[in-house]
Amino acid sequence: MDVLVCVKRVPMVGGRISLLPDAQQIDTRQLGFTISPHEECAVEEAVRLVERYGGTVTVLALGPPEAEEQLRNAVAVGAGAAVLLVTDKPGWGPMATAEAIVEAVRRQEEGGTGTCYDLLLFGNEAADSGDYQVGVRVSHLLGLPCATGIKSLEVEAEGDRFAATAGREYRGVRERFRFSLPAVVTVKEGINLPRYPSLPGRMRAKKAAVTTGEPHWRDDGFHTAMLRVPAVERRQAEVLGRGPEAVPALVLLLEELGVLS
Repeated sequence: MDVLVCVKRVPMVGGRISLLPDAQQIDTRQLGFTISPHEECAVEEAVRLVERYGGTVTVLALGPPEAEEQLRNAVAVGAGAAVLLVTDKPGWGPMATAEAIVEAVRRQEEGGTGTCYDLLLFGNEAADSGDYQVGVRVSHLLGLPCATGIKSLEVEAEGDRFAATAGREYRGVRERFRFSLPAVVTVKEGINLPRYPSLPGRMRAKKAAVTTGEPHWRDDGFHTAMLRVPAVERRQAEVLGRGPEAVPALVLLLEELGVLS
């Protein structure tokens, strides 16, 4: 079984988010980078399938040269090959991104049509843009079945081919879909528990070759007008006093809070 997992280099959002002066991009100078939790689960799911059935896991990313770090992190947990579509050009919308991925997939197939992968896995949405579209658009361009928002995935061998059963919950209703592979599946966080990279895995990832290409950029008609950081509630601390003089005010405050009776 050959599985392709598409990932995206996104900023870590554990701290405060600030924008550049033109309000077009996030100021990433003080932020680290990672892939989204959904995509971490997609990589883990691919590795588990290959451990069971054999084959290869290829991870693919579209982004700047620095995205090689995220690809090597995926190799460290079990991916066997990495492809980086190198671009520093901003403005890659979901349509342009999907077309670039499809071009890369078709280049792997002799004759330039179809796909050489049994399964294409995506995170349900990227952690930064949350557009939910890339996996669906890739499936449409390749003419493949697509299942989205998946929280469980079972693959079975049927002769020389594979079939999959995917499950998800929607508005309190459990849904299950069965389809033949090849197919596109977008998974959600919680489908599995991603493993931590081992020391041998990290060493292997450092030496792994990353195949690079330059995708053709297309203007898909969508342009960022402005980013806006949601308002954050600001709280102020009140100094009740200093030393023993603050005790009466402290007691009064505790009484108001109902701590003292």
